[in-house]
Amino acid sequence: MKHIGAHVSASGGVENAPLNATAIGADAFALFTKNQRQWVSSPLTEKSIKLFKERCSGAFDAHYILPHDSYLINLGSPDEEGLQKSRAAFIDEMKRCEQLGLRMLNFHPGSHLNKITVEECLDKIAANINLALSMTSGVTAVIENTAGQGSNVGNRLEEIRYIIDRVEDKNRVGYCIDTCHFYSAGYDIVNDYDNAFAQLDSVIGLEYLRAFHLNDTKKALGSRVDRHESIGLGLLGMEFFERFMRDSRFDAVPIILETPDESRWAQEIELLRSLESR
Repeated sequence: MKHIGAHVSASGGVENAPLNATAIGADAFALFTKNQRQWVSSPLTEKSIKLFKERCSGAFDAHYILPHDSYLINLGSPDEEGLQKSRAAFIDEMKRCEQLGLRMLNFHPGSHLNKITVEECLDKIAANINLALSMTSGVTAVIENTAGQGSNVGNRLEEIRYIIDRVEDKNRVGYCIDTCHFYSAGYDIVNDYDNAFAQLDSVIGLEYLRAFHLNDTKKALGSRVDRHESIGLGLLGMEFFERFMRDSRFDAVPIILETPDESRWAQEIELLRSLESR
């Protein structure tokens, strides 16, 4: 059985995220552990940490909670100031996950900003993951695939594998597949489902798979444009979602919605569970 949720609000404190997840019928969820639009935020309070853990207890297993880091962070930045800020913010977010008893931190790998080569960018990302892992414990760095928009890296599976190969502690690195990004990057999960996921396994390996962001898409195959759509309203189609939900290979990882209409999340979760049981 799959564990399904959404990236819910933590407004008012991280302790509110489990309540928001429960309200939509989720048994998994994602959240920001700090303001994603700021480099530095106030530390988590002991009260927030205690309440978060209490509200997750018995309702949400840490295996199915997928915090996401700030969109400001670029671990492959060619600019020294940006790199230093990104490194410090990423380590802080890893430590916040530690404090909350969480086991993963999901992040976009980074961008070369057209100033360095892709390989140089990937090397920087791997080096910064290694640094963060050396300064924390128990939290896995989860690399999210990208659509390849602009100068973002990580749209090609080989690039994610390149990073993983250079991470020293293989027990604390993995990846998350966003289905919108995957399709926009050129992997045809609609018309060539088996081959697309066979590529995923052969290039990176399903043993490193830690999560899915399950989103429909507004943009065409190979467009390299990141535009999420609600389930069944985009180009992926219900047949894809039914096939995915019945694919037992993905039962052990959190399935997180980042679809644009929050008012549909409860309905989408119910729909996906109905597809799984058909």
